[in-house]
Amino acid sequence: MSTPVDTVRAATAPTPEAPAAPATEPLVLPPFPGRAFHARRTLRAYAELVRAPAAITVPGDVLAGALAAGRGAGARTLGLAGSSVCLYWAGMALNDWADRELDAVERPERPCPRAASAPGRPRHRRRADRGRLGIATLAGGPRTALRRTLPLAAAVWSYDLGAKNTPFGPAVMAAARALDVLHGTGPGPARPALVPAAAVAAHTLGLTRLSRHEVDGAPPREAALTLAASAVAAAGTVRRTTGPAQAAALALYAGSHVPALVAMLRGPAAAPEVRKAVGAGIHALLPLQAALAVRGGAPRVAVPLAAALPLVRRLARKVSST
Repeated sequence: MSTPVDTVRAATAPTPEAPAAPATEPLVLPPFPGRAFHARRTLRAYAELVRAPAAITVPGDVLAGALAAGRGAGARTLGLAGSSVCLYWAGMALNDWADRELDAVERPERPCPRAASAPGRPRHRRRADRGRLGIATLAGGPRTALRRTLPLAAAVWSYDLGAKNTPFGPAVMAAARALDVLHGTGPGPARPALVPAAAVAAHTLGLTRLSRHEVDGAPPREAALTLAASAVAAAGTVRRTTGPAQAAALALYAGSHVPALVAMLRGPAAAPEVRKAVGAGIHALLPLQAALAVRGGAPRVAVPLAAALPLVRRLARKVSST
């Protein structure tokens, strides 16, 4: 029988401690995706450096030349197109490297002024050059590399390193784009592709003249000259057998860039308007090439070229084409 004292002692006695809760694990956050972030930033810098949307317009030059020469759009033609894309990338990288000091003042948003690529070490251009020569040799043989690829490369280098800031700059760029069309003829004669090459050159000549006013704006006469060059380019795609496919391609060509040029005829255009018109002109190469593909007897090839226009426009909202 327990006494009151025992009851008090039992009530005041310390109760056995409950088992200690296990120590809480320290909160470990997932590692910050530094490598993935760096990779995305580097990829975007590359896309800006090589003007990724504009590069999509390059294979159509080679296809237009190949179709005019009767070579078709086979594996060798596609290989030459890949070679031209590599050269375009290399040319864009070299262009920005050569202009890095001027762009630091006029276009600081470009990769070189932002130090997203290493000025003074255009190693990525050299890699693209080696890839271009290797692909061209595999696709067309040494003859093609010597007769077509090297002259094209020489024109690109001449423009980037010397002619760009001279009165001959637009003509050299137009010649480079014409040589890109002739690139598609491979080791064969270039004569059958001279008209398509002239059409692409005319478009490029007017557009390159206009692009010289991307920083300070352009007077109406520059828009008029670009419109005249576009008319010459369109005329170069026409044959007596022009049908609905040809008409549709030319309508798309006119509708993709002429409105921006017509708007510039009303008075001096500010720099943003000029850049918009230049970007539209670059994209308009796709329907021009589609019209040339129809001229070469391959309307099926014209379809993906024309269909690529919305894709290029969408990409250009994220990465500038100019």
